[in-house]
Amino acid sequence: MTVRRDFQEPARCRPDLVIGRDELFTGARDQLASGGSVLLHGPAGIGKSTVLRALAEEYAATARTVLRCSATESESHLPFLALADLLGLVLDDVAPRLPAAQRTALESALTGRGESSLQRDGLALRLAVLSALRALAAEGPVLLVADDLQWLDPASAELLGFAARRLEGTPVQLLCAVRTEGQESQEYDRHLRACPPGTLAVRLGPLSRAQVAQLLDHRGHGGLPRSTVREIHRTSGGNPLFALELGRALAESSTPPRPGEPLPVPTSLRALVLSRLDMLSVEARRTLLVASAGARPTPALLHAAGRENAEAECAQAAELGLLATEPDAPAVRFAHPLISAALYAEAPAHERRAAHAALSTAASDPIERARHLALATTGTDPLVAARLAEAASLARDRGAPSVAAQLGLLAARHTPADGTPTQEERRLQAAEDAITAGEVDLARDIAREVLSRASVPADRVRAWMIVIDTAGHTMAEVDAVFPQALADAGDDPRLLALVHYQLAWRALIVEGDFTEAREAAAHAAELAARGADRRTELLSLAFQAQTETLMGHPEAPRTIKQALTEPQDPRVAWHHNGAGSARFRWLVMGDQLAEARTTVTALLREVRRRGSVESEVHFLRGLAETELRAGHCGRALELARESLRLARDSGIGETASAMLTSLAEASGGDVDRALALAREAVEHAEEDGDQMYLSRALGALGHAQLVAGDPAGTVRSLRRVRSLELGLGITDPARGRWQGDLAEALVRIGETAEAQNVIDVSREHALRLHRASVLAVLGRAEALVRAARGDLEAAVAQLTSAQSRLAELGYGLEEARAAFALARLPGQGPKTAAFEEATRMFRRCRALPWLRQVEESLTAPEPAPALAVPDALDALDILAAMERQVAALVMEGATNREIAARLFISVKTVEATLTRVYRKLGIRSRVDIVRLAAGRRAH
Repeated sequence: MTVRRDFQEPARCRPDLVIGRDELFTGARDQLASGGSVLLHGPAGIGKSTVLRALAEEYAATARTVLRCSATESESHLPFLALADLLGLVLDDVAPRLPAAQRTALESALTGRGESSLQRDGLALRLAVLSALRALAAEGPVLLVADDLQWLDPASAELLGFAARRLEGTPVQLLCAVRTEGQESQEYDRHLRACPPGTLAVRLGPLSRAQVAQLLDHRGHGGLPRSTVREIHRTSGGNPLFALELGRALAESSTPPRPGEPLPVPTSLRALVLSRLDMLSVEARRTLLVASAGARPTPALLHAAGRENAEAECAQAAELGLLATEPDAPAVRFAHPLISAALYAEAPAHERRAAHAALSTAASDPIERARHLALATTGTDPLVAARLAEAASLARDRGAPSVAAQLGLLAARHTPADGTPTQEERRLQAAEDAITAGEVDLARDIAREVLSRASVPADRVRAWMIVIDTAGHTMAEVDAVFPQALADAGDDPRLLALVHYQLAWRALIVEGDFTEAREAAAHAAELAARGADRRTELLSLAFQAQTETLMGHPEAPRTIKQALTEPQDPRVAWHHNGAGSARFRWLVMGDQLAEARTTVTALLREVRRRGSVESEVHFLRGLAETELRAGHCGRALELARESLRLARDSGIGETASAMLTSLAEASGGDVDRALALAREAVEHAEEDGDQMYLSRALGALGHAQLVAGDPAGTVRSLRRVRSLELGLGITDPARGRWQGDLAEALVRIGETAEAQNVIDVSREHALRLHRASVLAVLGRAEALVRAARGDLEAAVAQLTSAQSRLAELGYGLEEARAAFALARLPGQGPKTAAFEEATRMFRRCRALPWLRQVEESLTAPEPAPALAVPDALDALDILAAMERQVAALVMEGATNREIAARLFISVKTVEATLTRVYRKLGIRSRVDIVRLAAGRRAH
């Protein structure tokens, strides 16, 4: 193996560090594994070299010889340099095997001795390179790794292309990377033509926002606020190199950018993207600066801002590649967002202010005019502050809370010390807008800044509430805040109501005490009513109603009605913790799916209009849950995945969204993905100390395990849920709907007595609360208990009834599961007809994991009627019912697969059951079961 020393990379470049390239990395890996070649291409900084090194490291061990080169622009004029890098260290090995003329030409080219050139020794050199590679390949596979093909000297490029086109049938593979620019660029074509036939061309595109965040975190810039990461992603255009340089510049900067200003662009990137700026005229540079300062620059806007020759100057910039050429588009668009940011960063401060001043009168939108006015003004100015506050209010009404937060901070910056509203009030409003926009890091920072200098109790309590809000479900981390907030609130009922509302959430999330949470919410509502704070009163009543609903408390309908009485506050009506949300939860749990869908769809539409990220995440989950209950698994999966993407992007509601997406994946997607998401949700809930969502996450995990064919795992998970909900005081079985799954899993492992107990206890609560769908599912589970005990006639009747009732209620997936259970019972007529009915229902629901279960069942042997346990085994009281049945079938000589088919359980469950039988009876094998039973018969 040969490796050029100056190309060797540290042993840190593992495939698992190639962020955001999983799919293309897999494709390239498969191509190399099959003996093919790969050409990576994309713009500068996109990560080609990183992927190239990772692939080279992974596949270097499979090759006997590895040849490497990495060209540079400064050396591209030196003939045969790349060829020398590739073959220089193996020349002594291969030269003796070359014909004399080829050897002489190659040695002359690689060593620089003589006057070899393509023009003089073209054929000999071409054949020499081809012969050298074939000679190396005769001894074992050869991997040729070449980075930055665009800088290869022309002579080396020509020789390698000649050889590569003739290497078919030899174990020589090329792994190369070349720089190309535009999205639709075909520049790589000429390089592809110089590669072996069948070479796979892989274009590397920009990273997503989440991938940029992961990259920054991996490189030590993980402490940046999410709003800053979003700006880095926007400015970098998803380019990994640009994103890392911007992150580094922010980390090294002592003065972060002011709200509304572009990110600081390091000198290294300015030089990279502005290399052609010196070719512009002075006036054209000024025009581009005005364009870079504008949000949506157009030629008309530039004219209004005093740039009379904007069209001609923009055309000049477009010719130099600084602007994108889009004849049909009215906007002036930079070729890359970083060019705009670099132009702005390069300009002196007074020129930037002049550009903003021109735009403050030229822009037609009042929000844009106010922003430019602020960035053109230094120091405090009450008129500027007032205009910014008005613009923030307008942005809020337009559903742009992130913009409102930026404008609010600018308003606070320009507010005089004795202004009204005060600087702190405007900062707190900006923080609340940031929360609505999902920018919790920014909101927390603002609140802590206010707390560091505010003395007014109302400001301090409001700031404490923001700190608590931004903690989300990690409320245990801000426990120390509550005593300070209570102290600042004093005896003011309005302020105390705010604190007790948050204490209600703490009781639920941290303590897992629904009773205490309900009482705290009721107390907060009373305080808010006394203080004439209708918003907090409504939020407290809605929280109380949701708690009572989950508890199965009889006062829930009355509290919901109270929370919906007039006057209403529009900020609460659409809020995810408002009365509308409480009513939606009541409808879902009460089997009113059509009305629940209408309600949550309207709420989702409104929060999207208002730009409330947390509420959008919440109601996306709600709509997904409703569709899942109705058996629309495909639609539910789309909504759940959308909720999870938004949750991950904002850092809000990740545990709940992972849990709900797990349920959707187990019903209509990928079971392995469902298991992974459920375990993630459990882990996060345990880390956060979130008792409320821990039980929900475990419920999702148990369901995924059941679908995956692991009933023992389901029992472990759902027994924990049962214990947790008992401790939490949750009695409504419609809250998590895990009871049917637990009973079914218990039947599968032979614990029919416990399964019946779960059914009986749950049925009592379901009857009290009129939970019709829960009763039907419990009926389905009880039919399985009866079937396991040999009462097939009762099982058939109960499954038929459950299926019919679930169909009436509109629970499509649960109806299909009942049909499937009925099809799997022994002696139910033609197997194909029953299974075809279950298949049709699952297909209608797009329940892919369940369809796979049907297919697996069809390949199993035909179930036989349940057999009575032989008398000789009746004395073995220490065995559970399922263990006794399995042992009886072993005595008959049935294989594990035949036992699984007869008892409609998995082979894995049969094996686990036999292991328990061996342990309980003190024996070691199936033969011992037969011997033991025979001995008992003899007596």
